[in-house]
Amino acid sequence: MATKQLKILIIEDEKLIRWSLEKHLTSKGYKVFTTESGEEGIRVFEQHHPEIVFTDNKLPKMQGLEVIQKIKSVEEETAIIFMTAFGSIDTAVKAMKAGAADYVNKPFSFEEIDVILNSITQKLAMTKEVQILRRQQKETITFDHIIGESVVLKEIKQLSKKIARTQTTTILLLGESGTGKDLFARAIHQESGQKEKPFVTINCASLPETLLESELFGYEKGAFTDAKQQKKGLFEIADGGTVFLDEIGEINMSTQIKLLGVLENRTIRRVGGTASIPVDIRIIAATNKDLRKAVEEKVFREDLYYRLKVFQITLPALREHKEDISLISDFFIKNYNHQFKKNITGIHKSTVELLNRYDWPGNIRELRNVIERAVILENTGILQPESLPGEIIQLNQVVREESHEPEPVSLPGKNSSAQGGIEIPDDGISLAGVEKEMIRQALEKAENNQTKASKLLRISRDTLRYKIKKYRL
Repeated sequence: MATKQLKILIIEDEKLIRWSLEKHLTSKGYKVFTTESGEEGIRVFEQHHPEIVFTDNKLPKMQGLEVIQKIKSVEEETAIIFMTAFGSIDTAVKAMKAGAADYVNKPFSFEEIDVILNSITQKLAMTKEVQILRRQQKETITFDHIIGESVVLKEIKQLSKKIARTQTTTILLLGESGTGKDLFARAIHQESGQKEKPFVTINCASLPETLLESELFGYEKGAFTDAKQQKKGLFEIADGGTVFLDEIGEINMSTQIKLLGVLENRTIRRVGGTASIPVDIRIIAATNKDLRKAVEEKVFREDLYYRLKVFQITLPALREHKEDISLISDFFIKNYNHQFKKNITGIHKSTVELLNRYDWPGNIRELRNVIERAVILENTGILQPESLPGEIIQLNQVVREESHEPEPVSLPGKNSSAQGGIEIPDDGISLAGVEKEMIRQALEKAENNQTKASKLLRISRDTLRYKIKKYRL
């Protein structure tokens, strides 16, 4: 299991001190750079951006105090350890005032160095955690940011608001990829009593199994080879707030067991640790997988599944609320107008019709990408059909072909013995189902050659490709 390797720069003109300190720090797992002068040290710093710098005071030309000032002007967060001759307390005080994190008197022991570094690395870790939280909470998302006036979306938003205000510790968001589960998670947090507390998010599919566990639960110093110091996990960082576990269906059985323990006992245990640490968090889990099926296939724990779905919210696919497409598109156009310095004031009627006919398998995320592309390509003030991707433009041709008067088809009665005839049963029949079956048979007869199949069906190849995608054949 690997953690980020911290980089250390040593600026020291005495060769023996420089060499011995480099050797010691390298043995501790740090990536070490060394220089003999302040000028060279500044160049190396600007090239590699080390998190920690050791600098001597007495250097050729540029003194240690000046090195501190230069480095701090480039990167304020860098931790600088000032090395000075024994008894030079006034100089050490000046160094601390200039921004040094600590100082050490020469001659020093490696035990002294290790104590200072342990303190600094813990502070760096805490600073990183704060930066992560600030970055994640930079934009506050509320239900007002979720665009749409359709009945189905309004009902989902009302339900989500009601659940957000409860004291439940778990919420499960279901829905296809691109339906906005992350937005709903942030809006739920903002509507809750924990909105002033942290909201942290992690994509469970983006991390290796071993790394996911350490990110969630943290680890103790020495828990594994590269664990040089203790690290808090996201559950501890989010104490009092919300953790959003995206792609929850991707976590392994071992992590599932530990997650269930968090939900049941409201405590966590760091990797390599023995102490139970209490946490007060709400977990919002999201997935586009069928967790019920995953339970049946023995890849997801049944007890965890039922613990997560105390409150379950299923977000609708975009094809289920197409009346919102125009509103959502307008919202994206305004954003991309600002980003790309455009001035598109509306959408052509034909463009709206095409957007509404398309089934949007990628949902709102796909619509956002389509609008971004169209805004970039559009050279007029109105979003024209020609700026849309080919698969959507082809719908024009499909509609034209389907609007033509079809050739007469003989529908025999119940007693007919006509071969290949289609009989409508008394309880009716799905026209889409018949079309899907005809396409399937044509593809089978043509041995999946789309050109031959389109000729059998007397439609264009583009139309056939559209219908294959539509019916997921």
